[in-house]
Amino acid sequence: MKFIWLTLLVVYCGVIFYLSHQSSLPTPRLFPHQDKLFHATAYGILGFLAFAYFKQLFAELRTALVIALVFSALYGASDEWHQSFVVGRDADIFDWFADCLGATLVINVMKRFSAKKQTTIQ
Repeated sequence: MKFIWLTLLVVYCGVIFYLSHQSSLPTPRLFPHQDKLFHATAYGILGFLAFAYFKQLFAELRTALVIALVFSALYGASDEWHQSFVVGRDADIFDWFADCLGATLVINVMKRFSAKKQTTIQ
């Protein structure tokens, strides 16, 4: 199971990198600041995959949570830095905040479900 979660995490990081390397993404303009919602959603998925993987590595749920959050935040920061080198893109601290928010929300929801599941089993 560890290998599957790691593979999904690595592939998804590659997808984020690929999308970030594009000068622009073909998204319709629906409302102001919609990109923040896209960032939060993308990094919510990243947080899900990171937590699922790190939960396999560490017995304590809290450790997996902290490492998944730190991983997601650092990957988001590196993604913003990467975008600063792509023509047509720029680094935005508010995009990074949205990345962190999305990952934090999803990881915390997963932690609650994982904690309930563990107490139900015992």
